[in-house]
Amino acid sequence: MEEINIKQLVLAVHIIAEEKNLPEETVLSVIEQAIAAAWRRDNGERDQEVRSELNINDGTANVFVAREVVEEVGSDAVEISLKDAKKVKKDAVIGDVIEEKHEVTSFGRVAAQTAKQVVLQRLREAEREVVLGEYEDKIGTVVNGTVQRVEPRVIRVDLGKATGIIPQSEQIQGEFYSIGSRIKVYIKDIERDNRGPQLILSRGNEQFVEYLFRQEVPEIDTGAVEIKAIAREAGRRTKLAVASTVPGIDPVGTFVGGHGTRVQAVMNEIGNQEKIDIISFDENKEQFIKNALSPAEVSKVLINETGKRATVYVSEEQQSIAIGRAGQNVRLASRLTGYEIDIEQVAAAKPAVPKERKNIEDSLLDALQESTK
Repeated sequence: MEEINIKQLVLAVHIIAEEKNLPEETVLSVIEQAIAAAWRRDNGERDQEVRSELNINDGTANVFVAREVVEEVGSDAVEISLKDAKKVKKDAVIGDVIEEKHEVTSFGRVAAQTAKQVVLQRLREAEREVVLGEYEDKIGTVVNGTVQRVEPRVIRVDLGKATGIIPQSEQIQGEFYSIGSRIKVYIKDIERDNRGPQLILSRGNEQFVEYLFRQEVPEIDTGAVEIKAIAREAGRRTKLAVASTVPGIDPVGTFVGGHGTRVQAVMNEIGNQEKIDIISFDENKEQFIKNALSPAEVSKVLINETGKRATVYVSEEQQSIAIGRAGQNVRLASRLTGYEIDIEQVAAAKPAVPKERKNIEDSLLDALQESTK
């Protein structure tokens, strides 16, 4: 048997807390979980409910095993008879949960090993939780990172203090990520599940493009222009609806920049394979839908407000442009405007039938015939 040195554990709490930059109560809780796991390994059963308390002042460790008071005991590990329960707690009744106290003095070798594994695993999780806590207020911002590992479904990115992942759904389609390369990433969320907290990063969402434009267009911060809506299919196409709050300022030109420098700077970051359409927002819904379907020329728009649908009429040669490759243009325009858009072809006007012209000889003949009658 390996003697458990409680005083040594108490000392370890202080050292670990300092080294890992964790609160002492967090480290104490981790060690208590480890003692409970080790005791269960030596003396109990897997499904037993065990907790432990480490007393820093007098250097003792106690384990508490919870059992439910039942009429007929099916499993000694989790249930106790009313008769036995009354020995622990005089006023015990059926349905109570009774905790029995056991002092811990020593562990078997395997249990000591279990305790060590639990401590290491739980400390890693606690450390990650603290580190990710620092990123809590950075959700919604873009930071620089280094590609650490490329896996089939996720890209692992080192952000300096923490590591995050870009899931497949948040990647730019067709983008190649090489290990060690520096990339910008949008901090989307912190997901907490059984495996511990995880920093979710994105390069494929609308907010990433919006952030990049904010860096390039200072007029957004001054309030002269604004982004009204964004619809994006990362790696393929983005549609941006923009408006101006100051008379005389062209919002589209402001976002494009002189010689297209501003939009080009954004494309350099997301990849030149992704097209960016910058269109004017319009309070008039019909005009906004027309603008959203750019570069297609629209003849007429009919809106059904109750069903949030719009029927758009275009000429035959404009139909394929309005729909776009694999329906992409109409799909993004629908998302941008909030209306389900149906593209219809305008019926071509029938060409006028020219009147039959008689030649001059026929006219002369007719005239001669008339005169001889």
